[in-house]
Amino acid sequence: MKSVIAYVVLFFSSFVIVPYHWYIQKLSKTNPKEAWERAYRLIRWFFKCELKLVGCKMTVLGQENIPKDEACLFVGNHRSFFDILIVHNTTGKPAGFISKDSMKKVPLLRLYMRDMGSLFLERDNIKQGLETINKGAEFLKQGHSMILFPEGHRNQTDNLLPFREGGYKMADKSGCPIVPFTITGSEMLKESAPGKRISKASVVIEYGKPIYPNDYQGKARKEKYKEIPEIIQNMRESHKHILK
Repeated sequence: MKSVIAYVVLFFSSFVIVPYHWYIQKLSKTNPKEAWERAYRLIRWFFKCELKLVGCKMTVLGQENIPKDEACLFVGNHRSFFDILIVHNTTGKPAGFISKDSMKKVPLLRLYMRDMGSLFLERDNIKQGLETINKGAEFLKQGHSMILFPEGHRNQTDNLLPFREGGYKMADKSGCPIVPFTITGSEMLKESAPGKRISKASVVIEYGKPIYPNDYQGKARKEKYKEIPEIIQNMRESHKHILK
């Protein structure tokens, strides 16, 4: 029953917000930063209602590690569809996603993604991929944070999948800090829930200390990037006692 209610609320709320989406799209042509801020406030409220409705009990750690006055590239693991809502509502600032191109096929959701300043990536199109990375770097230079799931798709196993490191170039080009984050337990909201139905669950999200690319050069920077999966995995391991 909870799944039905959640989907019904999502469906009707999306249609109600369509006119506001048109307004945001028009505003973004003249003042993108203001458009992102307005979209963030509205979408954050909607995501908060949806998370409460499905029964997500959230513990947030490490928000003090997020730089306050500059854009960040948030990099983390991906366990559930609900990760989008969880991360968006805990960064404390407007942020878009680097999302796989197939998300554009999801009706209405793509409107939210575009309004929040997200970009869509075609994995098999190298030229388009580079254009997306360059666009993401420009957004970061403009003060708009981006969120990246370098595993490439949702993963409910105990170990992280190999990271696709191309997205780090956004930090290289913009000089923005990389903030690693870890989500634990979000798969129990749906993907690993009984019958894969929406269920209430406890979730932990933690933000680690920022990594400033300009503090490292050449090989040292590459080696630092290789540490990011381990940082994320270690944070995730530390969450086990919280979810017991």
